[in-house]
Amino acid sequence: MFFSTIPCEPPKQQLVTIALMRKVEIEQIQAASYTDSSDDETSPRDKQQKNSKGSSDFCVKNIKQAEFGRREIEIAEQEMPALMALRKRAQGEKPLAGAKIVGCTHITAQTAVLMETLGALGAQCRWAACNIYSTLNEVAAALAESGFPVFAWKGESEDDFWWCIDRCVNVEGWQPNMILDDGGDLTHWIYKKYPNMFKKIKGIVEESVTGVHRLYQLSKAGKLCVPAMNVNDSVTKQKFDNLYCCRESILDGLKRTTDMMFGGKQVVVCGYGEVGKGCCAALKAMGSIVYVTEIDPICALQACMDGFRLVKLNEVIRQVDIVITCTGNKNVVTREHLDRMKNSCIVCNMGHSNTEIDVASLRTPELTWERVRSQVDHVIWPDGKRIVLLAEGRLLNLSCSTVPTFVLSITATTQALALIELYNAPEGRYKQDVYLLPKKMDEYVASLHLPTFDAHLTELTDEQAKYLGLNKNGPFKPNYYRYCSTTSLFILP
Repeated sequence: MFFSTIPCEPPKQQLVTIALMRKVEIEQIQAASYTDSSDDETSPRDKQQKNSKGSSDFCVKNIKQAEFGRREIEIAEQEMPALMALRKRAQGEKPLAGAKIVGCTHITAQTAVLMETLGALGAQCRWAACNIYSTLNEVAAALAESGFPVFAWKGESEDDFWWCIDRCVNVEGWQPNMILDDGGDLTHWIYKKYPNMFKKIKGIVEESVTGVHRLYQLSKAGKLCVPAMNVNDSVTKQKFDNLYCCRESILDGLKRTTDMMFGGKQVVVCGYGEVGKGCCAALKAMGSIVYVTEIDPICALQACMDGFRLVKLNEVIRQVDIVITCTGNKNVVTREHLDRMKNSCIVCNMGHSNTEIDVASLRTPELTWERVRSQVDHVIWPDGKRIVLLAEGRLLNLSCSTVPTFVLSITATTQALALIELYNAPEGRYKQDVYLLPKKMDEYVASLHLPTFDAHLTELTDEQAKYLGLNKNGPFKPNYYRYCSTTSLFILP
């Protein structure tokens, strides 16, 4: 009976209506899609876009993706308890009222939570991306829709990258008084193009090895104009973000790009700092045979005692299946190394900068580049040998996959507190030099994350505090204390 009620041949007008409805539905899906499968190759710089409030002070891939981006931000908020607590506790005080923060970081859902927290604390923000591949277009759209001037999209060219930074900095009627940088490119651009801006800038907060290295170089040369906070070497950044984040995201990035199995694979990890420790632990736990290269004898000894074989890259380059760099240096993997690699060797970088692998040396007429999938290239030699290059030598995890939100909550909270500290510091507290975050703030950041685990700290008695010579409320360790981190704790039997 049911089937008899359905006409065998719908009227022509009904077919037209169905077709139109389907066309609208497809257009809506394409407009809202948060993937990179869109056929629209028009550069965002050539588009005229406005948000729902009529503002056009932004440049993103597609403002119509904002709804999807907002959902991702809401998910991230659930895993960023410290930032949400900070937003709630300090919102009434507005400790960043009057702050004009220009930022250059990865633009992800986690960064969006940080930006919106800074806004809730009274700051005005303008933002660009520190990596041409790590921007989540839908998140950038959501921020632009919320009124944040964001200039970033996934797949920027080198020229786009600097144009976006310039649009953040060079704007009529607005001048930054704080910098939040990840890699030092924003700071470098202002020094190069707008040095007079430093007369009004109160401080710089930098979170990467590369950017911190540049700041120390400026300080040593007497060219650092303002105080700078080295967030990268704060305990909460280095011992949690660098170690735990990379321990999980290295596997995610490699799996998503290559679909490979890790068991039995030979891997060389260049660098055994916190990032290298996390990568080695994850790969060893998956059954890989892991070699380590190091220049520092202390880190080298740690690698040996954690069960890894210390080698020079030249000694294993012909036999390994995967090469991972995480040193923060340049030319760690040279053209000579690349020429000697075995067929189908995977090459990737987990350090911030794209200088560790000499990718430029591969752009020569005798080598063929073949795009396999997003952020995955085959580089083919004349004899048919090929290597698999991920993210063109840029940061693998944020370019090709995602990173654990909870760990980024720790880093983002550290950044927010560093901005608050520098912005509100009385004149003379900080000179034109590079500083570490005060130990008390590191401990505060850690304490904000403990309730997530239903963790309960033991409190010192007055007698115990006196015996140790400590304040009952901290700080509990001197600045010279080195918190232990060893991968042997994380390796599965």
